[in-house]
Amino acid sequence: MLTTIDLFAGCGGLSEGFEQSGHYKSLAFVEWEKAPCKTLETRLRTKWGYKNASEVVLNFDIQRMPELINGWNDDPVYGSNTGLMSLVGDHQVDLIIGGPPCQAYSIAGRVRDTNGMQDDYRNYLFESFLEVVKVFRPKLFVFENVEGILSAKPGGISIIDRISESFQNVGYSIINDLRKNALVNAADFGVPQNRKRLIIIGVDNHRIKTEPIFALNDFYSSILPAFKVIKKKTVKEALNGLPAILPENRAIKVNGRKVSHEAHGPIIANHIPRYHSKRDQEIFTELAKDKLNGSIKFPNSKSLIDFYFQKTGKRSNFHKHSVLDLNFPSNTIPAHLYKDGLRHIHPDPNQARTITPREAARLQSFDDDFDFIGSIGDQYKMIGNAVPPALAKNISLAVEIFFKKYY
Repeated sequence: MLTTIDLFAGCGGLSEGFEQSGHYKSLAFVEWEKAPCKTLETRLRTKWGYKNASEVVLNFDIQRMPELINGWNDDPVYGSNTGLMSLVGDHQVDLIIGGPPCQAYSIAGRVRDTNGMQDDYRNYLFESFLEVVKVFRPKLFVFENVEGILSAKPGGISIIDRISESFQNVGYSIINDLRKNALVNAADFGVPQNRKRLIIIGVDNHRIKTEPIFALNDFYSSILPAFKVIKKKTVKEALNGLPAILPENRAIKVNGRKVSHEAHGPIIANHIPRYHSKRDQEIFTELAKDKLNGSIKFPNSKSLIDFYFQKTGKRSNFHKHSVLDLNFPSNTIPAHLYKDGLRHIHPDPNQARTITPREAARLQSFDDDFDFIGSIGDQYKMIGNAVPPALAKNISLAVEIFFKKYY
């Protein structure tokens, strides 16, 4: 078994794929938000048999590096833990995996921010990843992030150039021309969703058995592509079997919360939509009918912007609505779902709603027994931030072959 540390672990999408492969055992997971930590801890204990799940999931701020490594006591936010050094003990760390928060690198985030995310501290969280690599000297690391990191230039300097130089300075090599070699689409690896992500593999220059760039070229040109699927999975395949959740004609409250829809079928965890007004339900129905019937009343962004103004009386520079297409992979599932799901309208006109957390999880390739803990907003956010487990599993299988071949 190869040993791992998972940084910026979230609810565990990346580690889920590594666990599914059967070749890895994680020594520790680091995540600073409470709801993802609780979700990950529960999953590790109930699915993967981690009896010490509450100890190995470190709910902590990774920027507080000395405490993260050596432990901390009675913190008013994060409690106490013995730290990574204690958890790793005498083990050799074979692999460090993770992906720093992507909001500062995402193109959408830069468009929305008045200063293009130039001042966002998350631009430099890769340095915390680097510090853990320096301490534990893994044979290899997997660094996952959004496509936008390739063009991010905080302070006018390419973040990719910073990352490459920083890792080279501590003895690790990554592939040249990351856009050409390391940019993948999750849909090519069995995820029912178009989701472009950068997968950076870094190797220890002194322990790999051959020239690092030769081995890395082999990984990206031969080993990883062998795990691509022949046929991409569709939205229809992903959502198949989930009970319909239909609009209610009467006002309902459940536990003091307004409810606009009710499930018609067995109860499935996290399969609960947010509340939708009658106006929004009418918008969703009209758009879903147009998509289903192929009438193409809204052929471009301008027509959707005009439609939004017609229905709401509000002007927008961007179109707000998009209906999932049953016959293709979904568009990217983002953390933004916790604010609204307007870009992910259910394709069934009768349901007149946006997707539930469980439907988002299906489109992210999470199994139905993966229980997301927290408010509905917490659920959407952690699902959207996660690495799809199906993609992670294929990466882990490719990495395991790489280990056998070059270490």
